[in-house]
Amino acid sequence: MGIRFVLMVNKQGQTRLAQYYEWLTLEERRALEGEIVRKCLARAEQQCSFVEHRNYKIVYRRYASLFFLVGVDNDENELAILEFIHLLVETMDRHFGNVCELDIMFHLEKAHFMLEEMVMNGCIVETSKSSILTPVQLMDKTS
Repeated sequence: MGIRFVLMVNKQGQTRLAQYYEWLTLEERRALEGEIVRKCLARAEQQCSFVEHRNYKIVYRRYASLFFLVGVDNDENELAILEFIHLLVETMDRHFGNVCELDIMFHLEKAHFMLEEMVMNGCIVETSKSSILTPVQLMDKTS
């Protein structure tokens, strides 16, 4: 399948956005998020951005006050996922103008919509920023 989940977490470990592409109960999600966030936030900046946890490979990157964590299958290309994270941030930057934690909090539906335009059923389906943002801009015009 590829991508199993995408998380956006602040420096305090609070989840700001969570999107899962496999079914997990709420308790399993909470436990998984807690374990992964503690593991990734405890790492030094000099360490690599890849962590193995349970049956997932976690690829993460920090942008300002937000950590973007993506859980993938063990056979997934880590560098491609880092590029995906960068594309997600650049797309949000283009829409919000230097995306920050507050943008995600106050426009959660737009952040989810952008992610849904990029990933379908755990597979990256769109990488064009303009194609991703066109429906979001149309929604802005109608509201």
